[in-house]
Amino acid sequence: MVIAAVLLGTLGGAVGFGLLAIFIWWGWWVVAGFFLLGLVIALADLTQRRHSILRNYPLIGHLRFLMETIRPELQQYFIERNYDGRPFDRDVRTLIYERAKGIHAEQSFGTERDLDAAGYEYLVHSAMPVPVPAQPPRVRIGGPKCTAPYSMSLLNVSSMSFGALSGTALTALNRGASAGGFAHDTGEGGLTPYHLEAGADLIWELGSGYFGARTPDGRFDPEMFARKASDPHVKCISIKLSQGAKPGIGGVLPAVKVTAEIAAYRGVPQGVDCISPAFHSAFTTPRELVRFVAHLRELAGGKPVGIKLCVGDRSQVLSICKAMVAEDDGPDFIIVDGAEGGTAAAPLEFEDHMGLPLTDGLLTVHNALVGTGLRDRVKVGASGKVASGSDIVKRLIQGADFTNSARAMMMAIGCIQSQRCHTNQCPVGVATQDPRRARALDVPDKAARVHRYHEATVAQAVALMAAMGVSDPSQLHPAMLRKRTDSVTQRSYAEIHEWLDDGELLADPPPNWVRDWARADADSFNGAARAR
Repeated sequence: MVIAAVLLGTLGGAVGFGLLAIFIWWGWWVVAGFFLLGLVIALADLTQRRHSILRNYPLIGHLRFLMETIRPELQQYFIERNYDGRPFDRDVRTLIYERAKGIHAEQSFGTERDLDAAGYEYLVHSAMPVPVPAQPPRVRIGGPKCTAPYSMSLLNVSSMSFGALSGTALTALNRGASAGGFAHDTGEGGLTPYHLEAGADLIWELGSGYFGARTPDGRFDPEMFARKASDPHVKCISIKLSQGAKPGIGGVLPAVKVTAEIAAYRGVPQGVDCISPAFHSAFTTPRELVRFVAHLRELAGGKPVGIKLCVGDRSQVLSICKAMVAEDDGPDFIIVDGAEGGTAAAPLEFEDHMGLPLTDGLLTVHNALVGTGLRDRVKVGASGKVASGSDIVKRLIQGADFTNSARAMMMAIGCIQSQRCHTNQCPVGVATQDPRRARALDVPDKAARVHRYHEATVAQAVALMAAMGVSDPSQLHPAMLRKRTDSVTQRSYAEIHEWLDDGELLADPPPNWVRDWARADADSFNGAARAR
């Protein structure tokens, strides 16, 4: 154990060199003093609550902060990630940390971004800004068949299950969501006390493993689901079809993280890889999916039921829309997960080579719903590297009604992106099931950070919209987001992308959509593949 080694090493050094000073040469007192000072610092690190990494790595954890002070480039190295085809925006992690800590995120001497480079995007401000609303706008989730609609925040905690994250991390996220009045998506690991005890509004995600509502043979258990869905904290149900990091395969929780507690909540064997099936057993066609949505809504007492997916073939999205039109029913919301999204465990090829990025996925789902006359009945969520207020506004322009964030929320509770999630050795207690590591995460402190981060980020999004002359997200339109397409040309999203009219696919599909519309089959997800 690192803690024991540091304490014993510093104590032993202080005692050993103290004895040398007493019996051999007084000069050894200087060395003994250094060891004693190290022991005092280590004890202070163990008792402080601000830095989780110091609670798990007393004394030696200061080396990380020292390196970042000496070489800020190291910090940039830690946070750079593929971000919609571009490096992760400069100082995004710093922005998240500062907002979480209640520090104003400001920068001197202007931007360092290359404003002339192709791919640069900017929001169009107005010469006549409007006043910032006193309260941030919220989004009503619930279609015509929903009797218990929910008012959703513009930014919420994205799906991260108990298993992927520690119980202390989930408790901190849940307390922060409860204090801030935004929703917490459970992930597919089932409902647990870590989701329920703090009282936050929950989106209960139901994956292909049906954890938390599962029969012994792994099938959906309607009675168990109805009982748990009646909990007043459960506001929405989300059926996970696929996720951005590994579309086409089920969730993966390595055996080292499947503790007795997790095995009990999920209804799976302890100490064995927990791998969800790649597909659902409760339905096999778009029409059956729509009927399953209706069934869950009825079992949940009329609460909103939606689906989550990473978009692959556009015709499969259209197949779901055709089934919704045919059945006159369907999901109350659709969460679009971008292929650039992160996860604790996924095959590298799936992460890098499967699924549409969030922008393309949003445009696909939005246009499909508009073209089939369903957009006013279905709200769209965006999930994938949403970290700042500008990210929220851009996603709303691209077709979303609300956003979910996982990585930024993890950073708000102290994640340093060490990429050790799958090993159960997270250095800050966020993505581990090791109780000795998880204890480093101080729940009250991190919950307050989550609340502050959310509040500041949504406030910034609302302020940006006001600067654009918009007092409500419904007033945003594609011409308000522009992109530099080369060194001399910039065009708006209204010009770059195709935007369908209401009901256009039902009346007269445009040429670019004719083939996919013809291939879409309400009674088969694979009809598109057979039609090629």
